[in-house]
Amino acid sequence: MMTSLFLAAGVAFAAAPALADPVKLKLDRSHIHVGFQVGHIGFSTVHGRFNDAAGEITFDKDKPETSTVSATIQTKSVDTNYEARDKHLRTADFFDAEKFPTMTFKSTKIEKTGEATGRMTGELTMLGVTKPVTLDVTFTRMAEHPFPAYKKVLTAGFSARGKIKRSDFGMTKFAPAIGDEIVLLIDVEAVRCEGEAAESPSCKT
Repeated sequence: MMTSLFLAAGVAFAAAPALADPVKLKLDRSHIHVGFQVGHIGFSTVHGRFNDAAGEITFDKDKPETSTVSATIQTKSVDTNYEARDKHLRTADFFDAEKFPTMTFKSTKIEKTGEATGRMTGELTMLGVTKPVTLDVTFTRMAEHPFPAYKKVLTAGFSARGKIKRSDFGMTKFAPAIGDEIVLLIDVEAVRCEGEAAESPSCKT
């Protein structure tokens, strides 16, 4: 899930602008999609997302394996486009948002798998349980933002895909009618918020 989570593909930054190492990036909360898919009684797939996520990346272009990612998701922000279901998902049957208001992810290992791809392993904490999660990451682009209002803020884009089992975190209610396997679909932009760039819209989200 997290987010945040997307520097594994930083190994492809050879073509990116020259940077001092390491560079600190903030996830642009206006350009984050933390999505998931889960099967429903064999009839269909329910699609959802979390609308409130934040995180940071520390990236070393010369030693990408030393880079780190951390992200936090507010569980009450779960959104499946149906309010009655979302209210149920916030209860103790599922995310128990009152007792566990956040989920967190911290990377533990980054490795290169291709010219613009990587694999990132980290620790996901949900419902008070911490388990390892591996995400396949694709680096899309890194450049200064072209719009004047964004003050040329350095921006990087990443996509991450993976799977977890909700039962690993103690979320077993209504299985197997509601699937155990959860597909993760994450897309983000991360920005460097230093100097004049700190005043850009991306850095104020």
